[in-house]
Amino acid sequence: MPHVTTPAAQRRPVRIANCSGFYGDRIDAAKQMVDGGPIDVLTGDYLAELTMLILWKARRRDPEAGYARTFLTQLEQVLATSLERGIKIVANAGGLNPRGLAEQVTKLAAGLGLSPRVAYVTGDDLVGRIDELQAAGEPFVNLDTGRKLAELGVQPVTANAYLGGWGIAAALEAGADIVVTPRVTDASLVVGPAAWWHRWGRTDWDQLAGAVAAGHVIECGPQACGGNYGFLSEVTDRRYPGFPIAEVAADGSSVITKHPDTGGLVSVGTVTAQLLYEIAGPAYANPDVVAHFDTAELTQEGPDRVLLSGTRGSAPSDKLKVAVNYLGGYRNTMTLVITGLDIEEKAAWARQELFDILGGEDSFDAVDVRLLRFDHDNAEINALATAHLQVTVKDRDPARVGRSFSNATMALPLGGYAGFHTTTPPTSESAYGVYWPTLVARDVVTQRVVLDDGSEFVIEHSPSAPQPPAAAEEPVGVTTTPPVGTGERVRVPLGRLAGARSGDKGGNANVGIWARDDATYAWLAAELTTRKFAELVPEAASLEIRRYELANLRALNFVVVGLLGEGVASATRPDPQAKGFGEYVRSRHIDVPAELVR
Repeated sequence: MPHVTTPAAQRRPVRIANCSGFYGDRIDAAKQMVDGGPIDVLTGDYLAELTMLILWKARRRDPEAGYARTFLTQLEQVLATSLERGIKIVANAGGLNPRGLAEQVTKLAAGLGLSPRVAYVTGDDLVGRIDELQAAGEPFVNLDTGRKLAELGVQPVTANAYLGGWGIAAALEAGADIVVTPRVTDASLVVGPAAWWHRWGRTDWDQLAGAVAAGHVIECGPQACGGNYGFLSEVTDRRYPGFPIAEVAADGSSVITKHPDTGGLVSVGTVTAQLLYEIAGPAYANPDVVAHFDTAELTQEGPDRVLLSGTRGSAPSDKLKVAVNYLGGYRNTMTLVITGLDIEEKAAWARQELFDILGGEDSFDAVDVRLLRFDHDNAEINALATAHLQVTVKDRDPARVGRSFSNATMALPLGGYAGFHTTTPPTSESAYGVYWPTLVARDVVTQRVVLDDGSEFVIEHSPSAPQPPAAAEEPVGVTTTPPVGTGERVRVPLGRLAGARSGDKGGNANVGIWARDDATYAWLAAELTTRKFAELVPEAASLEIRRYELANLRALNFVVVGLLGEGVASATRPDPQAKGFGEYVRSRHIDVPAELVR
């Protein structure tokens, strides 16, 4: 197999541009990144836990499917230019069928009169080996609940280990122009090209960790460039944000930027927000290295240029994370609109009537009823006087939650509360999946690179080391300035002082909260305990809340275990991916030192 070695001389930074943050992102982003300025590598991130389930459903309909089809459309727009300019293309669009996508790429290129070298990575798919691995001692223990998969008596439909970046690096070293991957970690799309470009060694931990940090920042596309950013006043260019570029240097540091004359903003704040997105503790585990985000430093170098430096790395674990999905059953939801007076009494009556018709709530595997209050007293328009009663039922029998359920709601318009109507006509049932995060010994996973001449080679695992437990923290008085808050206090929304970025990891929600100056962080670190967080977020009060400090980013990260139930595909909570959770937390009122309020 190709060998990557550390060079004597350093090369210039490699410009890695991302054109996709999810399956369904802007179709013209690849062309914008290729045409917008000089880049060396174009990457695309298409996979999330939910995406794997979506791709499984597509492959069930068509065995040749299972990959992100939009990648082919994007590739058609940029392939000729990329080959002409020597731009490498690396994407995890292979999903459940990287071989199939690689074949389609070759076919597409031939139709354009082009002949790029195409390689693909494989080895992540464990779904056909679960029984064998369990028999060999792999317990498939849920990382959040501690339960074993075998206890559920279900058959997973997907099970994919998160691979690292060394397969990508080796494919590029072998001369590939396009590298198609399956379920690699999002950051691996940057780690692999950076390691190839700079010829890093397997134990160049700090360099690899810096690349992981850069990859984590640009993986979600324009979120690093002002998209989904809470401090609206800072984003003065309200055009759709540009997509991000990481200029990764030989020492692992990088400059996060975007093409000139594109919308949005790249600032210490936007990069901080993305570093905090969907993480837990500061030790951010990847297959190739553990990146310690509490060592990363951010510096504004100029307009839309942020230096990300100082990230330290250490050897990875001898385990790999595996994303398992299984079918949980079937579900259906109907939303009843309640208007005007006596909202709660009307809701209780509707619930009683509906389940009397259906034979009781116990006749379903699960029932979730939520009264969502949008109503205003003495509202000036009809819409502002309404609340929603959201009723969701789940069952292993699709007939129980299909039209028999939704049609039952139609018995209420003439015999229920005054003003009854629904947001939709009666709906049919849909299958839902359950995400099961677990670990396996990495030695049971064999990562391979397959070249377009049919040759293939195995990617060896890097050296590993035992990992200390990830302990959540309570305030330890981390301050760089004297404590504040001894004088007058005023009550304001937390978001007047702090930014937030939130997301999901299975059934858990995380929200990273950061301050823009040392004085505010000193107050935030001392004040915002897990107990105080539970006061701000009552729906989290009965759940486990983990708190982590990242003083170098002036940030705290909170993980609320189980807030999203069994994950996005199964969750009945509004905002099942916790995308708006951070902005909700920012909207909550809290007593703050008057001197901090501008």
